[in-house]
Amino acid sequence: MIKYFIFFSVLISGVPLGYYLSKINIKFEKVIFFLSIFFTCNMIDINFVSRENYRGTTRGFEVGLVDITLIILTCLIYSRSHLYKIIIWPQGSTLYLIYFLISCLSIVNAGIGLYSAFEVLTMLRMYFFYWVMVNYIREPEQLYLLMKIFAIITIYVFLQVMYQKYLLGIFQTYGPFPHQNSMVMYMSILGSLLLSYSINEHRTKLIIWGVIFLMTAFCIISSLSRAGLVLFIFNCSLILFFSFVTRSRMRTIKKKKLLVIFSIPIIVMLVLIKAWDTISERFNTAPKESAETRVILAEAAIKMANDKTLGIGLNNFGLKINDPYPYNNHFPEKTLRNEKTGGLVETIYLMIAAETGWFNLFIFLCFIFNFYFSNLRNYLYYKKTSINFISIAFIGGLSSIYVQSTLEWVLKQTNNYYQLMLVFAIIATLTRWRKHKRVVI
Repeated sequence: MIKYFIFFSVLISGVPLGYYLSKINIKFEKVIFFLSIFFTCNMIDINFVSRENYRGTTRGFEVGLVDITLIILTCLIYSRSHLYKIIIWPQGSTLYLIYFLISCLSIVNAGIGLYSAFEVLTMLRMYFFYWVMVNYIREPEQLYLLMKIFAIITIYVFLQVMYQKYLLGIFQTYGPFPHQNSMVMYMSILGSLLLSYSINEHRTKLIIWGVIFLMTAFCIISSLSRAGLVLFIFNCSLILFFSFVTRSRMRTIKKKKLLVIFSIPIIVMLVLIKAWDTISERFNTAPKESAETRVILAEAAIKMANDKTLGIGLNNFGLKINDPYPYNNHFPEKTLRNEKTGGLVETIYLMIAAETGWFNLFIFLCFIFNFYFSNLRNYLYYKKTSINFISIAFIGGLSSIYVQSTLEWVLKQTNNYYQLMLVFAIIATLTRWRKHKRVVI
């Protein structure tokens, strides 16, 4: 009861106070903006009607401090409607609405509708976060403020990982996240931005930003996520390639930048060599059962998607993978069928298809690739501007997490879901400036 009292006290008194202080003090407003991003990394929330023992993507009606900061930012947005026109229906909203409505329709097939309702609230919160960020980020200076916020978050996660690795002796560190794979995906996006910023933005202090980028690399290496390590290298390779091509054509690449471009991969390789014994142990001792389980869960997901047009019900995979439902009858007797609860399919794409149908998976893919291709067009448009580092970063970052999502359902986790919507909000902002031919130096 105490946590509910604290939450509603903050909601009732904190929102008006936060709005008032933000109106009279720009520094306090920046603090609120910082917290709205920081709490996507270090979640502080409560669950109403929680079902913690359920193995689903969402386990309760989750509400947190991110939502409170968003309410304050929303008040600020409406107070400035005379300065900035409110964007009622930002890019991707129609696709997300279709995705959301079909997800809601899938509840007719749910075994337990309450589990679906958990996910419905999450989807609404994610869109609200996206809408607020699109409407709040209106000036290029705010993008540079975001880079400082990302740097602070990186340092915070790095310190958490150092504590877990060297003081607690945790084999696979996970920082403030629920799982090491969540941290890898989150830090992959931050790493892509930090690497691109240090190489492409002439105002950066190369050594400082390069060191902060290396912190993201250290966190990812310490997670010992096999796919994460490979895809992070892929991510960085894309950023280095597009950065080099862009700067070479503009003939603005300098010896100092070249030194950074070539020294960063060398330092990362040295860290990999130092940690090679632990990494090789992780690769060599991975149980065969893990790969087999991934396959049979994927087969179960395909059965579910093929069985019903609307899938088996939003957030019901963790329920219907078990008896008495028929989707696990191909499982080996010695493995999952002897467990009380089966696992979740290790790919967000088959998870969506299983729970809400193949057509909804198509809509989801249209939604996420809509932003991917918008980002590519932004890259071409902003090629000669200072903010092109963002588009270059997202080429690498989105490419890696889209591929990683074929192996994991991490994007359904709240931390990573929030971050993805923030990335989309930034892309939508740059796209809007491009379409309006706004001059950005």
